[in-house]
Amino acid sequence: MVKNKKFAGYTIAFCLLGVVFMFLYSGLQNDQINIIQGYSAWTKTSTQLPMTVGNFVCIALTFVFGTCFIKFGVRKTLIPCIAVSALGCLGIVAANGIAAINPALKVAEHAPGDPAVVGNYTLFWISLFAVRCACMCLQMAGFQLAASWFIRYRGRVLGIVTLGSPLFSLIGTSAMTDFITKKLGGDYRPFYVGLAILLVVVAVLVVLFIRDTPEEVGLFPDGADHAPKSEAGDEVQLSVGEVLKQKKSWILICNYGAFQFVINACMGSMVAWFTTLVATNADKVAAGELGGMFQGMGGMEGSGVMVLWVGQVIAWLSLGVLIGIGMSFIFGVIDDKLGTPIASLILGITEFFPVIGLMTQAKSVAETGACNVPMLILWGFGVACMTGGVPTMHPASVSFMFGRREYQSANRVIMAIQLIPSAVAAMMMTVLMEQGKGTLGYGILLAVVAFGIITTIPMLKMKDANAEDRG
Repeated sequence: MVKNKKFAGYTIAFCLLGVVFMFLYSGLQNDQINIIQGYSAWTKTSTQLPMTVGNFVCIALTFVFGTCFIKFGVRKTLIPCIAVSALGCLGIVAANGIAAINPALKVAEHAPGDPAVVGNYTLFWISLFAVRCACMCLQMAGFQLAASWFIRYRGRVLGIVTLGSPLFSLIGTSAMTDFITKKLGGDYRPFYVGLAILLVVVAVLVVLFIRDTPEEVGLFPDGADHAPKSEAGDEVQLSVGEVLKQKKSWILICNYGAFQFVINACMGSMVAWFTTLVATNADKVAAGELGGMFQGMGGMEGSGVMVLWVGQVIAWLSLGVLIGIGMSFIFGVIDDKLGTPIASLILGITEFFPVIGLMTQAKSVAETGACNVPMLILWGFGVACMTGGVPTMHPASVSFMFGRREYQSANRVIMAIQLIPSAVAAMMMTVLMEQGKGTLGYGILLAVVAFGIITTIPMLKMKDANAEDRG
C-alpha cells in the first residue's frame, strides 16, 4: 500500500498505537461502567452519575481539545490527558467501592447503595469523572492523526485503528468480566491498575514514535512524492459560525449524532439491562437452566442479578464480536472503494442489530428464564459493527465533507454538538430500566437509528473534499 519506507514506518507505529488509543477510549468512555456496575456496592445510578456529568463536560472539552490540536499540536495535548486518565484509574482503585461478593475482600461503610459497605464515593466520583473527560482525547487524537497523514487510504487506516473499540468489547468487557468474576471474586481493582500501567506505557510510546503531520518529518500524506493536489489553495481555519452556517455540518451533526447516541445508550447500560431482567424474572431464572448458577451466586441477596450476564451473555458477546470484529476494516475498505456516503448508509443499517438483539431479550427471559441466543449473537455482531464502524466512519465523513486541512476546525464544533444528546443516553436507558420501561427505551433507539439513516441520504449527492487525491 505504501512504498515509501520512512512513511511506512510511521504508518505501522500509528496503526499499532491507534488500536490501543481506541481500545482504551472505548473502555474508559462507556464500557467500563458495565464492569463497575456488575460488582460495585453503589447503585447503578450512583455509579453512572459521574460519567453522565462527564459527558456534559466533554461537550465543551471537545471544542477545547480540538482547538488545542490546532494551536499546540496533537502530542502536546494528548500526553497530559493520558496522565490524568492514569491517575483517575488509580483513584477508582483507591476508592474501593466493591461489593462483598467474596468475604475475603475488604469493604467498608456509607455507600449510597448499601449502608453495610464502605468505600470513598467522593474519590470514586472525582476519579471516574476525570477518566471520562480525559480519555476522549485519545479518540480525537487518533482521528486527527489519521486525517493528517492519510487521504487516499484514510478509510482502511481508520478501519485498522478502530479495531480497538470492538476489541475492548471482547477483551475488556467480556473476558475481563469473566476473569474478575471467577478469579478475583468480583474485585475489579487489579483491572484498573493494569489500565493505569498501560496508559503510562502508551504515553512514552507517543513521545517516541508519533508526529503530528507527515510534513513535520519531510513527508506527504499517503507516502506520496508530492503535496496533495486538492490542497492547492490557501488553508482557511473555519470559525464556529462558518461551520454552523453550512448544511453539510448539520448533516453530520444529525446522522452521526444519532449513531453515537445509540452507542452510548447500548454500551453504557448493558449490565443494567440484564440484571434488571433477572431482578424482574427471578423465579423463572432460578427455575431455568441457569438456576444452579443463580443459587451459587447468592440469589437476590447476593450477586444473583449477574447470572444472565456471567452465565450467558458474555460468552455470546465474545462470539458475536469475533464474527464481526473485522467490520471496522470492512467499513474502511467500503469507504475507500465505494465512497463515504455508501459506507455510512450501510453502517446505519447495522445499528439496528444491537438494539434489536437487546430488546428481544425481555420476552425470552420472562418466558424461559434464559436469553434468546440467536438474538445475543446478532447483538454481539451489532456491537462489533457499531463500536468499530462509527469510529471509522465519523472521521472519514468529516474528512469527506471538509478535507484534510479543515478537518479539526470543523470536527471540534460538530462533535461538541453531537455530544449534547449523547451525554444523557446511558442514563436515560438506566432510568427507564429501573422503572420497568427498558423495552420502551430500545424502541426509542430504533427511531433514533432510523433518523440517522434518513439524514445520511443527502450525502449521496456530495463530492469528496479531497476527491483529486482519493484515487
